[in-house]
Amino acid sequence: MSTTDTDTGTGRTKDPATAKRHIGVSADGELGEAGSQLSTAPVDTAVPGSFGGSRAPGALGWLTWTGREVVGWARWFWRQLTSMRVALILLFLLSLGAIPGSLIPQSGTDAQKVAAFKDAHSILGPVYDKLGLFHVYSSVWFSAIYILLFVSLIGCIVPRTWQFVGQLRGRPPGAPKRLNRLPAYATWRAAAEPEQVREAALEILKQRRFRAHIEKDAVAAEKGYLRETGNLLFHIALIVMLVAFAWGQLFKSEGNKLIVEGDGFSNTISQYDDFKSGNLFSTDDLTPFSFNLKNFTGTYERSGPNKGTPRTYQADLTYSVGAYGKEKKTTVKVNEPLEIGDSKVYLTAHGYAPVVTVRDGKGNVVYHDAVPMLPLDSNVTSQGAIKVMDGYENAQGTSEQLGFSAFFVPTFAGAGKGDMFSQFPALDFPVLALSGYHGSLGVDAGIPQNVYQLDTSKMKQFKDAKGNIVKARLLPGETMKLPNGAGSITFDKGIKEWANFQVTQQPGSDWALVGAFTAIFGLAGSLFIQRRRVWVRATTGADGVTVVEMAGLGRSESAKLPEELGDLAALVHDQAPTKPDTDEAAVETDPDAEPSVPAAEGAEK
Repeated sequence: MSTTDTDTGTGRTKDPATAKRHIGVSADGELGEAGSQLSTAPVDTAVPGSFGGSRAPGALGWLTWTGREVVGWARWFWRQLTSMRVALILLFLLSLGAIPGSLIPQSGTDAQKVAAFKDAHSILGPVYDKLGLFHVYSSVWFSAIYILLFVSLIGCIVPRTWQFVGQLRGRPPGAPKRLNRLPAYATWRAAAEPEQVREAALEILKQRRFRAHIEKDAVAAEKGYLRETGNLLFHIALIVMLVAFAWGQLFKSEGNKLIVEGDGFSNTISQYDDFKSGNLFSTDDLTPFSFNLKNFTGTYERSGPNKGTPRTYQADLTYSVGAYGKEKKTTVKVNEPLEIGDSKVYLTAHGYAPVVTVRDGKGNVVYHDAVPMLPLDSNVTSQGAIKVMDGYENAQGTSEQLGFSAFFVPTFAGAGKGDMFSQFPALDFPVLALSGYHGSLGVDAGIPQNVYQLDTSKMKQFKDAKGNIVKARLLPGETMKLPNGAGSITFDKGIKEWANFQVTQQPGSDWALVGAFTAIFGLAGSLFIQRRRVWVRATTGADGVTVVEMAGLGRSESAKLPEELGDLAALVHDQAPTKPDTDEAAVETDPDAEPSVPAAEGAEK
């Protein structure tokens, strides 16, 4: 296949690469500086297959050739890494790599779900573990994509920024030789002198916020620099977001604490029910503060399609900052956290904590406390466990441990009206269902246990003389007697409520938000602002009449460029109107008719 094309009507051949570089250029000349890039996007350059060239004989020649080869390949790799194409590919891979992080359980978020997944998938579990899919955001491959994208963006932005600064400091390029070959063009013959036309055009373009100056016989103007500014802002904002994300992941902390009304919390790791943090987080980074839960208020819709939906959901706190801070009052609501320094305290959940009293066979109180119950549904049907670990002796005087499996409903439907499920989340008809065990709770083995579940492997269930399991549904104030003088358990009338709080410390989140908004505005500017150049040439024709030419060139094919050039041409034409032809002036006309002014050639695309 031939590597050249023939110009229509000239018979000359041109190289395709040359044709590509001179798109929109006239056949007999170039646009020169006027046709230079209207953006800071890097130009792809051809890369030879070998960078070393001929190798001279001897060790020195080999070293020189090897050095040139290594430097050449390094430059080629750098150009590929900092190209927009590779940056987009890396950005796509980063978003693609985040998918398993949202679909597969992550060890940093919920280690129990990860363990359950491995137990349920004996084949996929080990494979996912080797691929790092249980800790995607800290895996080697995700970090590699992240770092390469970071380097690519920096390598792309720095040279483009310096190039753009140079463009801002420079002047718009002079007019090309043949303006009529540009996408938008207008011309007319004016009665004013060329200098007057150029001065008028310069003033008009500056009023329209063009950067303009007079160079030789033409006015050169340029507008739309915010397009490149938006483009650079978009890329810089991406870097800010990447840095903020990395900073937040390395130094973040997140913990949960369930607090019953009347109890408090101090921001130390030992106080949390569960806690996780970034790799570079230190306990010294915890904000020193404490707070107490004074009261939780929850009201709910009583009727309609939203029955049971919370209307009021808030926790009244008293808090202090530091060891000797003054105590203050505040109210924490959903999506309205308490902010203390870099920490935010969110209200995330709510439930009930029935108060129970356990006595031994002699009537001595061995346990009295509010027991938090975990909700199972939206109507706060809850379950939990009551554990009496110390101080209890059975009827024979032997030390034992007691455990009660508890089921609590704030609104009971009533005996014989269904199962033990709550009908409404408020405390309308509270009932506590209990069944007791005695023996060893297994806590002495030192193995951590779930406080809301009983380990009955070393325990026996209480049974009456007939061998029936002892269990009861208690209303507030009622007591369940244990068989054989083992004691009793009372459901006290005071029912407390608990609230779960999540304390987060996420540095860099503000910067990430700023970067996101900046990226949106920068992208909008780079998409909707058109960078364009306009030239106005005024010269004296062969017959001594001033010839005015106006032309425009845009970065891309824009439908607004001819329209804008037409508006500018109309303004310049008002200052330098068309000179009537002599023959037309000699023609006899109606003295009452308005003078005819030939319209300028329309801006044509």
